[in-house]
Amino acid sequence: MTHVVPADPQVLVTVKKKAQPSRSWAVLDSNGETTLLDVDKYAIMHRVNIHARDLRILDPLLSYPSTILGRDGAIVLNLEHIKAIITAEEVLLRDPSGEYVVPVVQELQRHLPVVNAINQGPEAIGQSDVEAADECVSPFEFRALEVALESICSFLAARTLELETAAYPALDELTSLISSRNLDRVRKLKSAMTRLTARVQKVRDALEQLLDDDDDMADLYLSRKLAASSPVSGSGAANWYAVSPTIGSKISKASRGSIATIHGDENDVEELEMLLEAYFMQIDGTLNKLTTLREYIDDTEDYINIQLDNHRNQLIQLELFLSSGSVCLSVYSLVAAIFGMNIPFTWNDNHGYVFKWVVIISGLLSALLFILIMSYARLKGLVGS
Repeated sequence: MTHVVPADPQVLVTVKKKAQPSRSWAVLDSNGETTLLDVDKYAIMHRVNIHARDLRILDPLLSYPSTILGRDGAIVLNLEHIKAIITAEEVLLRDPSGEYVVPVVQELQRHLPVVNAINQGPEAIGQSDVEAADECVSPFEFRALEVALESICSFLAARTLELETAAYPALDELTSLISSRNLDRVRKLKSAMTRLTARVQKVRDALEQLLDDDDDMADLYLSRKLAASSPVSGSGAANWYAVSPTIGSKISKASRGSIATIHGDENDVEELEMLLEAYFMQIDGTLNKLTTLREYIDDTEDYINIQLDNHRNQLIQLELFLSSGSVCLSVYSLVAAIFGMNIPFTWNDNHGYVFKWVVIISGLLSALLFILIMSYARLKGLVGS
């Protein structure tokens, strides 16, 4: 008889908590104020209204390539150690206590606040000046995206500079002295360069893919989407205005325009395109440095192989000299062995003086044979001049 043991509810709760561990997030608003959150993925999905597959891209346990995705109300950013979700009013940054993430948080706190006439309000200056200043201010999501791109490009450029500083002296030392230590050092540097090149290439591909599609770039205009929906939902625009004065100004300005004008600007991605092109050129320059380093390593390897081939040829020539000398000495030894046999011959009697001439003639013939072999090898190009 089988007995079914009911599961302990506390154990089930513990298992669920282990299956869905909490994650640490930093939330930065338009004023640069930071709030730390320790919530699970469902709370994040509900907060920014994205799907689980988009949030899975930011999972540090999964190796997803560098990606910049535009969704209805958020930008999903996965650039190396920078894993963030950008909305029109806040930035959610994963693992803010990480070694390489702390500088990103500091940069966001410094660049997200907009200190200009817009934040002072129309009481300090005229309304026309506010609108003129508003035209010069990038949307909140672009400021956050720019900080992320600047951080990752600077990070990869710094890693490339460190690699160049270590690689070029090691390669020069290897060309001057070929040793196991230098070869192992260059091997490790080449492996590090290959990994770094792959990381830079992924970031470059993400930017290039985004630049090639205007629709994808248009999806990143979160403030424009909010402004387009403001004539339909006035209460939503009021709530956003309370959080972000810059976005609120854009909403109010867009509300005064017609819906046709708003839809006519949806394909205008010039501002974002210039931003992405600037960092695309920067990351492309970093990739060119790594390509130059790879070519230098390949040239060094070719030079080392030429040196090794030259040494190998010298050893082969030495082996040819030694083999030829051994053959000639073998002929000379053969004559001595024949005369050294303990066999009675009648012509050995009273002809002892002949031994001297036999030794001299055998030596001359052996030397002549060696000269003939070397001359033939030189004639055929088997030995150098």
